[in-house]
Amino acid sequence: MTKRPKRPRDPAQLAKLMIDIASGEVEDREPTPEERGKDPAAAALGRKGGAARAARMSSSERRAAAKKAAKSRWYRQKEPAT
Repeated sequence: MTKRPKRPRDPAQLAKLMIDIASGEVEDREPTPEERGKDPAAAALGRKGGAARAARMSSSERRAAAKKAAKSRWYRQKEPAT
């Protein structure tokens, strides 16, 4: 996913950015899936993927998946920085 740049803290730079957005020189929105070269149908399926997966899992399967994810997050956090 592409993220738009952060707003500048300097008031002069912020004013210039606002003028650029108003004049159309700079886009102030995220590109659509079509603009990014993605199939809109595939993007729609991807958005509902997690909810659809959770809906067909039993509560014990969801619990096991959540434990596995939490263990993975904590393991990554404990690894020494190199």
